[in-house]
Amino acid sequence: MSVREPFPEVRFKDNGLLRFLTCGSVDDGKSTLIGRLLHDSKSILADTLTAIKRTSQKRGLEAADLSLLTDGLQAEREQGITIDVAYRYFSTGTRKYIIADAPGHEQYTRNMVTAASTANLAVILVDARKGVLTQTRRHSYIAHLIGIPHLVVAVNKMDLVGYSQEVFDMIHSTYLEFAAGLGIRDVRFIPLSALSGDMVVARGNKLDWYDGPTLMELLESVPAARSEASGAFRFPVQYVSRPRTEAQRDFRGYMGRVESGDIRVGDTVQVLPCGLTTRIKDIRLLDHSLPVAESERSVTLLLEDEIDISRGDMIVSLAATPTVTKLIEAVVCWLADAPLETGRKLVLRHATRETKALVAAIEYRLDINALKRTSGGRLAMNDIGSVTLKLAQPLCVDRYRDNRATGAFILLDEATNNTVCAGMIV
Repeated sequence: MSVREPFPEVRFKDNGLLRFLTCGSVDDGKSTLIGRLLHDSKSILADTLTAIKRTSQKRGLEAADLSLLTDGLQAEREQGITIDVAYRYFSTGTRKYIIADAPGHEQYTRNMVTAASTANLAVILVDARKGVLTQTRRHSYIAHLIGIPHLVVAVNKMDLVGYSQEVFDMIHSTYLEFAAGLGIRDVRFIPLSALSGDMVVARGNKLDWYDGPTLMELLESVPAARSEASGAFRFPVQYVSRPRTEAQRDFRGYMGRVESGDIRVGDTVQVLPCGLTTRIKDIRLLDHSLPVAESERSVTLLLEDEIDISRGDMIVSLAATPTVTKLIEAVVCWLADAPLETGRKLVLRHATRETKALVAAIEYRLDINALKRTSGGRLAMNDIGSVTLKLAQPLCVDRYRDNRATGAFILLDEATNNTVCAGMIV
């Protein structure tokens, strides 16, 4: 019997992970667009598609309602709207994706902020019949404020305006004028129809006047999530590991996630807020050692010196250290029903540390339509403004523009523990 040759090794191109969200005003077709992406990229299981078709037929629809793939809550399906953030995962031959479908209603802006906080690209949908609306501007501003590096304006429902190039050009110029006032530079425009699938995955034959990439082609070429997480090493300590076994009596490890940068065995680091320096003795992942730990990897660090370190402390690069402070200035999006006023006490959560915070001043509130600042006053629900906070304990912070992980925080209500604010340090 002859010996068969082994199968040749097949190498697949991997463009890395991309996290993106869809956002915009109410009923712009965000859920339908995600459903179309999943359907046309062959990422829907047969039984799931059959169930969607059955539900669509009960509603009297001839074709499958692809928005049902993301509108998972019963209230969403009954009202035909998105309330909570729906996450979907799929992959193509070259990339893995995490999609966040953000709600369009103004009262659910807090959910959009949550989805945007980890995204590397935002698809902002615009209904071709309605043009750029207030919520379109609000979501665009939040996406820019949070630091999403890539924006795509998808002019949807082109089938309802006869696939008109004139309508697309008008929306293009209106949005560009708005974006210029915010300083948004990296923005792409795509005309499409999520319902029929034109320019989503396949080009279709109704938009021959558009010679740019389809949405899927654009998503495939955007830089991966990890490539955006470079920078100085930041390691907020989540837990101090002290096994009680006889064999590991002297073991002391510091567990957490590398939020940015990377670290190698032998590197000199600084522990904050105490300011002491030491060297990395070992990097552990489960039961084996690593020579290096990159951003977004959860590891256990062992240090050469015994230093008093607890949850909330931060291990950082000695070459580029964050600011240790008890006073921060930040741009915030207020999310609670009751307005924010000067003098209010809240709980601030930053990385792995919590501390009490006092609203010392409200510097201004942003008028999202006129893009003008109004001084003082208070912030109502979904308002965006600038505040100064006094802290009970020092935080190790970077400017948000320099580091999204250590430049962001949330504020919690002391009584209910509800999240009432998302903030970016300036």
